[in-house]
Amino acid sequence: MLAGRTELTGLFVEKPKSVVAITGIKTMNAALRFFFFFDTGKDVTFVVKVDSTNLTRKPTMKWLKGKWMDLGSKAGKHIQLKESYDRNTKIYTYEMKIVKVVQGDAGGYRCEVSAKDKCDSCTFEITVEADILSAFKRADAGEDEGELDFSALLKAKPEPELEIDVWELLKSAHPSEYEKIAFQYGITDLRGMLKRLKKMKVVEPKVSEAFLRRLESAYSVNKGKKIVLSVEVTDPNAEAKWLKNGQEIKPSAKYIMESNGNIRTLTINKCSLADDAAYECVVGTDKCFTEVFVKEPPVTITKLLDDYQVVVGERVEFEIEVSEEGAHVIWMFEDQELSRDDKNSKYRFKKDGKRHCLIIQEATIEDSGMYFVYTNGGQSKGELIVEEKELEVLQSIADLTVKSAEQAMFKCEVSDEKVTGKWFKDGVEVKASDRIKISHVGRIHRLTIDDVKPGDAGDYTFVPDGYALSLSAKLNFLEIKIDYVPRQDPPKIHLDVAGNMVSQNTIIVVAGNKLRLDVEITGEPAPTVCWMKGDKVLTDAEGRVRVENRKDLSCFVIEGAEREDEGNYTITVTNPAGEDKANLFIKIVDVPDPPENVKCTGVGEDCATIIWEPPKFDGGAPLKGYLMERKKKGSSRWTKLNFDVYENTTYEAKRMIEGILYEMRVFAVNGIGISAPSLNSKPFMPIAPTSEPTKLIVDDVTDTTCSLKWLAPEKIGAGGLDGYIIEFCKEGETEWHPANTDLVDRQSYTVRNLPTGEKMNFRVVAVNVAGRSPPALLEQPVTVREIMGEETTRFRKKKKKKNCFFTGKPRPVATWLKDGQPVDEKKVGIRNSNVDSILFIRSAEREHSGKYTLILKIENMEDSANIDIRIVDKPGPPTQVHVTDVWGFNAALEWKPPKDDGNCEITGYTIQKADKKTQEWFTVYEHNRRTNCTVSDLVIGNEYMFRVYSEILCGLSEDPCMSKNTAIVAKTGLEHKQASYKEKDMNCAPKFTAPLVDRSVTIGYSMAISCAVRGWPKPKIIWMKNKMIIGDDPKFLMQNNQGVLTLNIRKPSTFDSGKYSCKAVNDLGEDVVECKLEIKGNLQVH
Repeated sequence: MLAGRTELTGLFVEKPKSVVAITGIKTMNAALRFFFFFDTGKDVTFVVKVDSTNLTRKPTMKWLKGKWMDLGSKAGKHIQLKESYDRNTKIYTYEMKIVKVVQGDAGGYRCEVSAKDKCDSCTFEITVEADILSAFKRADAGEDEGELDFSALLKAKPEPELEIDVWELLKSAHPSEYEKIAFQYGITDLRGMLKRLKKMKVVEPKVSEAFLRRLESAYSVNKGKKIVLSVEVTDPNAEAKWLKNGQEIKPSAKYIMESNGNIRTLTINKCSLADDAAYECVVGTDKCFTEVFVKEPPVTITKLLDDYQVVVGERVEFEIEVSEEGAHVIWMFEDQELSRDDKNSKYRFKKDGKRHCLIIQEATIEDSGMYFVYTNGGQSKGELIVEEKELEVLQSIADLTVKSAEQAMFKCEVSDEKVTGKWFKDGVEVKASDRIKISHVGRIHRLTIDDVKPGDAGDYTFVPDGYALSLSAKLNFLEIKIDYVPRQDPPKIHLDVAGNMVSQNTIIVVAGNKLRLDVEITGEPAPTVCWMKGDKVLTDAEGRVRVENRKDLSCFVIEGAEREDEGNYTITVTNPAGEDKANLFIKIVDVPDPPENVKCTGVGEDCATIIWEPPKFDGGAPLKGYLMERKKKGSSRWTKLNFDVYENTTYEAKRMIEGILYEMRVFAVNGIGISAPSLNSKPFMPIAPTSEPTKLIVDDVTDTTCSLKWLAPEKIGAGGLDGYIIEFCKEGETEWHPANTDLVDRQSYTVRNLPTGEKMNFRVVAVNVAGRSPPALLEQPVTVREIMGEETTRFRKKKKKKNCFFTGKPRPVATWLKDGQPVDEKKVGIRNSNVDSILFIRSAEREHSGKYTLILKIENMEDSANIDIRIVDKPGPPTQVHVTDVWGFNAALEWKPPKDDGNCEITGYTIQKADKKTQEWFTVYEHNRRTNCTVSDLVIGNEYMFRVYSEILCGLSEDPCMSKNTAIVAKTGLEHKQASYKEKDMNCAPKFTAPLVDRSVTIGYSMAISCAVRGWPKPKIIWMKNKMIIGDDPKFLMQNNQGVLTLNIRKPSTFDSGKYSCKAVNDLGEDVVECKLEIKGNLQVH
């Protein structure tokens, strides 16, 4: 039955729905759920569809049960997995079919799909519940006819076969029988079984009186979505409180609490990571708990980093785009994380929506390297190459030969139009004047000298500012000399082209430069001049190639030399007296043509091999080598691969990213310069073969066949895995023969038609688009013969579990011994199969230590293997800790090793001290390997106690050993001298420090008068009214508190008015203070 369509989220186009299987007689409340119902014993199919339109590679699908059980390893007759691909819609369809659903299939399931930096998951459930209608049958045979007949419920029925509760059986069984029961009832998740059994034993199920339906154990929700927690209570009038992490939740726009009949719900809107917590619902004294897990969608990188190549001082800005705004990204340079908190950092970080940038204002050589950026769902990297500033000379200055009063112009061209420079003549800077002009237009620098004079001849040099570079040329001044010769003087050609001559009569000119060849001619009468290129006479006086004739001088000029100008030239001068001829060869040199046929011949995981053909024309100068550049396809940034000229036509490019398309181009270099770039190579992708297959073993051997099994390679890479090739060869030979012509997809294969009795070697090779992987080779040759063979044993050790693989025919009988005696199966679990034997120790104790022996027997043949198992526990405390000596601020301790070493070597001791007054312990030494130590920095005058712990690999001993005696750091050479004290005479006559104050009060209201006195010995106090001593009249209360004297008068009348005085008397004298008291009557109004 196909699951219905769900809301489109993430990569899924269609997700599976939960289903309910109906069986037995139980109370069923699932009818209200939005599930699909079907009967147990029938098949169910779950369908998942994934859209691969935006994916760069095939997605990977996993079907899981519970938290971690991979159903791919359980595929078979009961669970069948299938996948298909529609090329038109680019949708992958994945199906999981469960044949004849049973009670054991109930539970939570999850499917996960991932493709490079994208992933998504969804959950669904299979619930097996009861159908109460199955107990009732129609009276008639028809399904929809007849009346309901309930009499069948009253009739005696044969006792049905009781269903065995595996968990009740496990709770009452001994731990050594767990493995046997698990395999008997088909439980494969052993770890999950033990965890659940532990919880069942510790927590007794409690019958809820307040809840009819409790919260699920856990809920999952995507970030930004809402979730509804619902319970059903027994009392419709009961109030429910909701708590989050133990704190009561108050109603708000985010948390909405509703009560509808017996249903209580809590709705959490727009879930954030702060809502990932533990929740509980409290009704009266009963509670139910759950956990909410908020899933944050992974942030992927939609625009990857580009590689940069800059010069020192330039600005660099790495930029990426991510799938979510406000995402957190981490930038790293090589292995160092770049922090935003460092104010002195050269790096600046910019965030604009989905766009994130890393900026380096002025790049340095130290900034060269790989830069990485990470999100929680992807990563990217880019390379930065920083070069020193280099200036290329596109056209150098040439030597000039000029006559008097003519113009001389030196011109050069450099690569950077911003570069300035200076001109020098014979080491002295040339200054501009009316006759000398210096110009700089773009990349061209000119020095023009008008009306050349003999003093202008010399060496001229152009020096760019900021670069260790200079361009030099020579200015030759042609001085015209007039010689008086006879009338009949034969013509003569005087060549002076030493600056351009590389060999006799050969002149080299750089393409694009100007050639001006001035030839002095003598003869009387004036000779006739004729210039020829080959058989062609050159007569043009204007144009790019021209001849300028003057008196006694013939000039041959080529403006902007081209390759076609190269050839043999002849100058012939004639007059009646004779003829003279000179031959010249003008050679035009240029940058070479671009290399041709650039292509990739091989790739690796992070490298590629590039070849090309030399340029057809080398520019007339020998090639020095080549420069290479690469870029990612779709990017416009080229990255240099070499800075020194590379001489060969084959190059291996490295430091590339697997799975990324690249393009290459090549430049040719000669003595003149660098050629134009070649055409881009076809895009290529660095990929590598997989690693070798793992765990190759022999599954079965007959007289003519050998069955092999193996596991997939640990590393597959971007090239994927196409299949496997199985090869074999006889022992002693080196030639391997393939056993299969087509690639094998599965991880097992039977090699057939093998020679009986021969020893054969086997190996398996994984194949993908990058080629063959390293082979996985069997450790020993296999004898092709179905006879009883001596078995071999191999061990693989795991924690608390020993797994031993063996081979042999017929099946060997495995027996375990401990220290030569059969193992006690009540303490140790053993499971034997056709190919291995597993020894389980569920709860390791010290008594399980010993030498275990596995014995395999086939009739009269036997093989064995030994395992030494040592169970380690915490050690006992050391013994006889005592203080051996005390000196200065130090104390020496000694002790003996513990009697119980925990079945392991003692690795050290921890020593602690405590002042006997405070009883607070402080650690002095940790990991002390000796059985003695010296404790320093003790405080003089204090008494100290000590204690020592033993230490092994698994920790410290439970209890320490206290020292038998204490260390008293005695005071030496100190004596306290008390300062002399002179007692002060405190005797004085009485004196009032605060007088009595006149008062006026209302009749009937109690009042008090106060003053203060000092004196020693303590004075006697006498209160008087109108000079008469006040006696023991109860109306007056007299108090003396530390020299503060108070007279309280209770409800005074008009008769209490008068003059009150207080006298203080002692042996040294007396003192008196007085005040007036006025008692006012009440004013009555009639």
